[in-house]
Amino acid sequence: MMGTGKSTVANMLSHELGYRLIDVDAAVEQEEGCTIPELFLSKGEAYFRDVENRVLCTVLENNGQVIATGGGVVLRPDNCESMSANGWVVALTADPEVIVERVSGCDNRPLLAGNAEERIRTIMEERKDAYRFADYTVDTTALSAAEVTHLILAHYRV
Repeated sequence: MMGTGKSTVANMLSHELGYRLIDVDAAVEQEEGCTIPELFLSKGEAYFRDVENRVLCTVLENNGQVIATGGGVVLRPDNCESMSANGWVVALTADPEVIVERVSGCDNRPLLAGNAEERIRTIMEERKDAYRFADYTVDTTALSAAEVTHLILAHYRV
């Protein structure tokens, strides 16, 4: 889910592990030559999800990397299957109020157009079971990014 710390924690994990960091959203923007909000506006969410799927499948072909995905990547079961088959998957969660606080003022989240708090609660409800395939889940509500990183590393290195 957005606002759970995926990008920050992925960056910290990549440094700790000495792995390359791949941000799927950034790779989509690079491939398309525009921002994700621009892509949503010009071509729609379905087009974005197609590009996201293609980029994800490409990056999953490599090893020695930490991949940060957008929270909606789990909307396609084939993405979940590909991630499970090609890596160790961590899901980050947080309470809705904390997510609202973390993402307030962000202009680059097209799914939050309108009432952000209402949209976050709706998205969380729609996706509540979508992250269950993950190998490990961390609730980041009351944790710093460093604490989340250490928890993940402790479980990854087991």
